[in-house]
Amino acid sequence: MRHGWFDTPGTLMHIAAGPGSGEDCDRWIVATIEKPLMLLDDVKTVVGSALQIGNRAQEMDAAAPLLGAVPELDSIAVVNLITALEEHFGITVADDEIGASTFETLGSLAQFIERKLSE
Repeated sequence: MRHGWFDTPGTLMHIAAGPGSGEDCDRWIVATIEKPLMLLDDVKTVVGSALQIGNRAQEMDAAAPLLGAVPELDSIAVVNLITALEEHFGITVADDEIGASTFETLGSLAQFIERKLSE
């Protein structure tokens, strides 16, 4: 049964509903899982580079705390990180749309980027 196009919160794509099982379903599941993971990996790369912490960032998961937990993330580094994220993802971040909660965890930062990409 086809339901047409739909939006799924937390994904960066529109997908037509498939038959619900089999190979098409498997592809849908993989695409739904891989997109946020790829975004998180991209955010890790930018964070590691901007903060010059390299492998430490790659070892982080979505729950890894940032602000207050990563000594390199001071006020100047936040500005540099925002600039690096804007350049890497082709987004623009206004001063009034970002706050400390955005930098609470690596996952909250990735969610912010995901929202910006969907605008």
